[in-house]
Amino acid sequence: MSDCCAPSAVAIGDKAPDVAIVGAGSAGFAAAIRAAELGAHAVLIGHGAIGGTCVNIGCVPSKALIRAAEALHQARVASRFAGIHAWADLVDWNATVAQKDELVDALQHAKYRDLLPEYENVTYLEGQARVLPEGIAVNGTVLTPRKTIITTGASPAIPSIPGLDAIPYLTSTTALELTELPASLMVIGGGVIGCELGQMFARAGVKVTIVCRTRLLPQAEPEISAALEGYLRDEGLDIRCGARYRAIRFDGDNIVLDLDGLDESLQTVTAKRVLVATGRQPNTSGLDLESAGIALTPNGGIKVDDHLRTTRVGTYAAGDVTGRDMFVYMAAYSAKIAAENALLGDSRRYDASSMPEVVFTDPHVATVGLTESQARERGVEVQTAIVPLDQVPRALAARDTRGLIKLVAERTSLRLLGAHMLAPEAGDSIQTAVLAIKHGLTVNDLAETLFPYLTTVEGLKLAALGFSKDVSKLSCCAS
Repeated sequence: MSDCCAPSAVAIGDKAPDVAIVGAGSAGFAAAIRAAELGAHAVLIGHGAIGGTCVNIGCVPSKALIRAAEALHQARVASRFAGIHAWADLVDWNATVAQKDELVDALQHAKYRDLLPEYENVTYLEGQARVLPEGIAVNGTVLTPRKTIITTGASPAIPSIPGLDAIPYLTSTTALELTELPASLMVIGGGVIGCELGQMFARAGVKVTIVCRTRLLPQAEPEISAALEGYLRDEGLDIRCGARYRAIRFDGDNIVLDLDGLDESLQTVTAKRVLVATGRQPNTSGLDLESAGIALTPNGGIKVDDHLRTTRVGTYAAGDVTGRDMFVYMAAYSAKIAAENALLGDSRRYDASSMPEVVFTDPHVATVGLTESQARERGVEVQTAIVPLDQVPRALAARDTRGLIKLVAERTSLRLLGAHMLAPEAGDSIQTAVLAIKHGLTVNDLAETLFPYLTTVEGLKLAALGFSKDVSKLSCCAS
C-alpha cells in the first residue's frame, strides 16, 4: 500500500466499499481493523493528525508530562522516610516536552500509520468528509458504501465568557506544546483535565489557580472531591470553587478573570496565562449531518441507540462523537461493536455499566459503577462503606496515607454497585472492582477473596469488610 497520507496514490476501485469510516482516530482504526478481520472492504477517511486525540494530544502526551512532574514531586517529598534527603530540579522543560514529542511520534507510527499496510482490505483516504443523503463526499468524490460509521472524535469545549475571544488562551492541546513555562497559570475548569494539568504545572514550578463553577471533579463522590481539593491546596494550588465567571480581560501583561463568589462578592484571579479546561465537545461541524437525516443530542453528540445506530438507516457512530463516555478504551470498544453490527446484523449492545474511569492526579481518582447519589436517584436502597488509606498497610509502609476507598452496595443483596478510590495506585487497583461489578459479585465475595498483602488493591477487601466490621480493630490480613 502507498503512503497513507498521499491520497492521490490510493485507488478505491469500481466496487463500492462495504463500510466507510469517517474519522481516523482510535475509534476509526478499531472499526477499520474489525471490518478487515471480518473480510470486509473498508475505507478509512482521516482529516488532520492520524491517530486522533489520545496518541497525539491527549492521553499519551499528558501522562508523559504528568509522570515527569511526579518525579520532581517524589524527590521533594522523599524526606517522609527517615534518613533520606533528595532533591530534583527542572532544568529544561523544552527537553522534557521534546522527549514527550518523540514518544508521541513513535506511538503514532507504530500503532496507526505503520498498521495500515498490514490490512490490505483497508483503504486510507485523507480529506474532509461530508455525509450526503447519497453517500460520503471526500476529495471531490462521492463514495456509496453499504454502511457508514462516524468516528470523528471530540475537541476542547470553549465556554462563553465575555472577553475570552480576545485572550490567547491555552487548551489541553496547546498547553502540552508549551516549551517555556509561565510564571503563573489560571485554569478555568475543575474537571479531569483541569485537575490533572493544574497539578502537573504546579509541580513544574508554575503558580496555579484552579477556578470552577461547583467543585473539583463534580461527578465524583463528594468525599473524594473534598479530599483531593485539600491535597492540591497542600501542594500550593489556589482552588476557587463555586464561582461564576463574569468577564476576562488583559491588565497590562496579566490576564484577569472577574468572578462572582459564593457570597456574591466580586473576586479576581490574575495570571500570566490561562488554560481553558471546561470539557470536550463532539466533532460534528462540517459533516452536514442534518441534511443526511442524522440527529444530534442536546450536548452536540450524534444520537445513537444501544446498537450504536444513528437516525439514518445504515449509519452508525462510535467514540467521542456520540458525546458520552469520552475515553479511548470506550471509543475502541464502541467502534468494534459498531463495525460488527454494521456488517453482521445488529446483535451487539453497548454496555458501559462496568466502565472504569481514572483521573491521573496524584493520588489517582479511579471509579467504576454508580456513585451513592446515582444509585439513590435510581430508587435503589444502598449501603456504603468508606475506608481511609491510613487503614491500608501499603499506604502506611509508603508513608503516604492520602486517600480513601468508598464502596456502594445494594442494601439487601449487598451486590456491589460502585467502587470509588482515591489512592496513589488506584488506576491499577480499580480493575478488581471492574470485574466484580461486571460479574455481579457482592461485597461479601470481595471480603472472602484472597488479596496480596501490602498492596493498594487490598484496600478493596478492607472496604468490603467494612460493611460488617470495624477494620481498625482487625489485625493485619485478618478477615
